[in-house]
Amino acid sequence: MADSIMSKAATMEIPINSNGDTGTLPEDDSLEQDLQQVMVSGPNLNETSIVSGGYGGPAGGIIPTSSIKGPAVYFNPEYLDRRQAPAPGPGSSNHNTNSTEEVSRGVAVEKLDSVKKWGINTYKCTKQMFSEKFGRGSRTVDLELEAQIDVLRDTKSKYENILRLATALTDHFQRIVQTQQALGDAFTDLSQKSPELQDEFGYNAETQKLLCKNGEALLGAINFFVSSVNTLVNKTMEDTLMTIKQYENARLEFDAYRSDLEELSLGPRDAAGVVRIEMAQHEYQIHRDKYERLRSDVTIKLKFLEENKVKVMHKQLLLFHNAISAYFAGNQQQLEQTLIQFNVKLKPPGSDKPSWLEEQ
Repeated sequence: MADSIMSKAATMEIPINSNGDTGTLPEDDSLEQDLQQVMVSGPNLNETSIVSGGYGGPAGGIIPTSSIKGPAVYFNPEYLDRRQAPAPGPGSSNHNTNSTEEVSRGVAVEKLDSVKKWGINTYKCTKQMFSEKFGRGSRTVDLELEAQIDVLRDTKSKYENILRLATALTDHFQRIVQTQQALGDAFTDLSQKSPELQDEFGYNAETQKLLCKNGEALLGAINFFVSSVNTLVNKTMEDTLMTIKQYENARLEFDAYRSDLEELSLGPRDAAGVVRIEMAQHEYQIHRDKYERLRSDVTIKLKFLEENKVKVMHKQLLLFHNAISAYFAGNQQQLEQTLIQFNVKLKPPGSDKPSWLEEQ
């Protein structure tokens, strides 16, 4: 805008006549001072005018700016275009991008290393497994521990058979009790509708109801037995077998890295060979420590499992024997005493049936 004002001032200094000839330039000290002032301080919008038309336009086209309030600004379209998209701070975008790339690269490298280690470990273990299967490789054997593991697996199989038979007995006896209850209700109904056989139907109805009551007590004892054996087999024994599985995997890995170390020890002892042997020795020690730790865990768990099994089964077998004997001997008092002795709580009638909300 300063250039425009200077151009206008220079234009005003050159008068042009009707023929287009330039006249003489009168010396005007005041105009020269005004131009010097413009060059030093620049224009002030509050003291100038905005021209809506071209030069020589009517006076009505001049809008005085003294009524416009606010600070003086320079109207530059290029400046406004640049301000529409503010530039980011120095180095902020590049720094964030570089940080994200570094994190992504670190994760990728970590995953690649993990897959590489897994592949090497799987290869060594597979090689060792086939070597043992075809009789070409040696394996570490703890004879005493292996014998205990075999006994546990055989015991678990037999206990699963007991659990299956006891569950079947519960289902069959549940149907007997339900049949006795239905038969007792039928006898009761007939005793009311047959006056000539009222006493006979009544005796049988009372007998069936008593058998039904004792049968529910026996069912409570058998269900308690089944629940305890199920916990022992599918939780306690299964937990020990999971540890045994981890131990067997650790044994296979240990033998795989042991065989690898033995093979490298028979190779050349140059610089590269020594480095490989040292790395193999390090891996061998790691897997040996893991194998020893899991073998100790298995030994401890087998010991506690045996103690727990004896304690649980001693109680449950005594409960099963006393309840069965009392029921079939018709000793109702002894049957009730057995339930109290072993803290067996009977479920109220109809508690196994789903509620009306669950049936919806």
